[in-house]
Amino acid sequence: MATATAPAVATGGHEEHRTATGMSNTKLAMWIFLGSECLLFGGLISSYLLYKTRGSGLPVPTDVFDIPFTSVSSFVLLMSSMTMVLALSALRRGDEALSRVWTLATAMLGGVFIGGQVYEFTTFLREGLGFTTNPASSAFFTLTGFHGVHVALGITMLMSTFVMSSKGKLHQEQSETLEIVGLYWHFVDVVWIVLFTVVYLVPA
Repeated sequence: MATATAPAVATGGHEEHRTATGMSNTKLAMWIFLGSECLLFGGLISSYLLYKTRGSGLPVPTDVFDIPFTSVSSFVLLMSSMTMVLALSALRRGDEALSRVWTLATAMLGGVFIGGQVYEFTTFLREGLGFTTNPASSAFFTLTGFHGVHVALGITMLMSTFVMSSKGKLHQEQSETLEIVGLYWHFVDVVWIVLFTVVYLVPA
């Protein structure tokens, strides 16, 4: 008895094998990766909630938060999700030049967010609150810093697709490549919404 297999779709001169879910292997792998990242961030958030008030007699991050500044920085990152959608939409229409513009805009907005996070960290250090000051500061820097690393990785991925497109290696037929990068970027943005709420808005 013959076994049904998922069809292979020709993409950019090669076959992109589909899984039983209808997704390509690459996209399925990204979803699995993001699922594991949810577990990792869940553990980090739990640790922060356990330690956020343990200052050992010293200031804790909640004492020096600049909520208005962080809110603006958060808004910038959320706007990058919109430009990511516009970049993918343009590429699917075959408008590669416009897609590059929106991809670069997304990376730049992410860079602004990283800059804001660096500014916040240096402000904390000037206030005498470092990574090893107390358990609360260690949990805060680990959680937000780990997210910052993810944003930096996302910027690297975006710039890679920008360079690919500039060299004529990313066309409408390969739009799934940008879509997968977009999945990662949207995940990073959604995680920040959770972190901003838990870390900055929930009272100690």
